[in-house]
Amino acid sequence: MFVSDLHHFLEMPDDAPGPAVRMAEHLTAVVRAATAGPAGLAWVSALGCGRRPGRKRCRGRMVVFRADLPAPIEWRCDSCGDEGVISGWEGSYADLRRPRGGGSRSTKPEVRVSDEVMVVLRDLRLLGTDCERMVFAARADPDGADPDRPGAFLDVDAEDLDELIGCVAAEANHEDDRRRQKRLDGAFSALSEALGDLDGS
Repeated sequence: MFVSDLHHFLEMPDDAPGPAVRMAEHLTAVVRAATAGPAGLAWVSALGCGRRPGRKRCRGRMVVFRADLPAPIEWRCDSCGDEGVISGWEGSYADLRRPRGGGSRSTKPEVRVSDEVMVVLRDLRLLGTDCERMVFAARADPDGADPDRPGAFLDVDAEDLDELIGCVAAEANHEDDRRRQKRLDGAFSALSEALGDLDGS
């Protein structure tokens, strides 16, 4: 079990070694998911496992648990069993809990998106807190009908989805890296198609 204090992984120096940077990214993503989603129960997030047992990428997802009261966040891979706890996350930039009195999550339609789109959404740099909360609260597709095209469910209505599409479009319009722009364009098309399906339902 990997026991960590998030304070040690915030604001990594420019010369930090690659494994430390990747661990920091993993831990902050876990905290974002655990604080964006429901408290008091373990749930399977859309976050993939970063381990490569036997030099093959683990296809597992991160199961996260956050108690109702501030306590260490627990996480584990539902496939390879990699696990850990994270303390020191409260009040950090990765803490996406709603403010007290800020209301609870309302029931919204489920929109399935591919893992490729989820990677793009988690990498957006211009997301507001509400949109970031929507993205990191995404749940893994429990059916896994097509193992070659895994996906996740976003709980969003048409207005939410339109806002996410606007964020993707804004970054695509200002992106100089052609490979990243191509990924952004692909996410824009996929989300636009999902919005059309929502509007037509």
